[in-house]
Amino acid sequence: MANPTVLIENSPARGQEQRREKGSDFSELSRRIADAGLLRRRPMYYTVRFGAVALALAGGVAAFVTLGDSWGQLVVAAALAVVFGQLGLAAHDLAHRQVFTRRRPSEAGGLLVANLLLGMSYGWWMNKHTRHHANPNHEEKDPDVSPDILVWSRGQASRAKGLPRFVGKHQAALFFPLLTLEGLNLSSNSFKALRSPSMKRPVVEGSLLVAHFVLYFGGLFTLLSPGKALAFIAVHQGLFGIYLGSVFAPNHKGMPMIEEGTQLDFLRRQVLTSRNVRGGAFVDAFMGGLNYQIEHHLFPSMPTPALARAQAVTEAYCAELGVAYHQTGLLASHREALRHMRSVGEPLRAAR
Repeated sequence: MANPTVLIENSPARGQEQRREKGSDFSELSRRIADAGLLRRRPMYYTVRFGAVALALAGGVAAFVTLGDSWGQLVVAAALAVVFGQLGLAAHDLAHRQVFTRRRPSEAGGLLVANLLLGMSYGWWMNKHTRHHANPNHEEKDPDVSPDILVWSRGQASRAKGLPRFVGKHQAALFFPLLTLEGLNLSSNSFKALRSPSMKRPVVEGSLLVAHFVLYFGGLFTLLSPGKALAFIAVHQGLFGIYLGSVFAPNHKGMPMIEEGTQLDFLRRQVLTSRNVRGGAFVDAFMGGLNYQIEHHLFPSMPTPALARAQAVTEAYCAELGVAYHQTGLLASHREALRHMRSVGEPLRAAR
């Protein structure tokens, strides 16, 4: 079962001594994974997968042009929301060098997919996501659980002020409605990040972002009436945000949080804070392999098609060590996340 609490100390199996010295457990797992050939590149898989996404995008654009000024465009908007979600997953895999081993082609592909096609800064997102991988669910170091609007622990709730304090009272109920704004939020943060000293190529990234929105808004308001264009944007961006949230929220939300000063080795830090989602081929495709979140966090550059086999190896190894390994179904994962969000918001509701 999930354990949505705060980790405050090193957490090997209770009542059981570790069989290896701290720091060596991951090395043994890594050896087993490498011996199974699960880290080798899968160029054919990514050629087929990215080709299918490119065809879907081209088909969506063709349908948009063919339909013209019609309310039927809302169906196209919904379909393109799914395509954009798949583009986001493609950018994710490129950023982790799952596709190419070298930095240059990975970065070039990431800039094309994220900035030009999605309207999201590749450099900004990669920096944010790298910090998340280093310290998942860490209250101070993981940007994905910073209390910007939502709160993820009772400690954050007790310190919340302003908007997070107001939203946090009912954040479980507001979570999915808020996700409709996530696509726009990513684009807004991308433009803001262009001024950041950490941005390596602000001119290139900014130019690609501007090109994306010139094409996006230009195409919409040229071909559609203003009302239909705005409706298209609402459906497309809203469903795109919900799709992204449905892919990323099950991975860590509702799993144990880590406080500053907690000492956990790499394997336990990644496994104990992550949740896998079962569901077969549909869930694998819908979530782009991120349903194997534990294995992805342990081996970020592992190609997507190897994750299922790595899951069996990792789960068996965690059982040997007595390390809790959590996986559940897609709907159950959302229930766990929402239950946790409601629980941590309880102090705010009680303070009314």
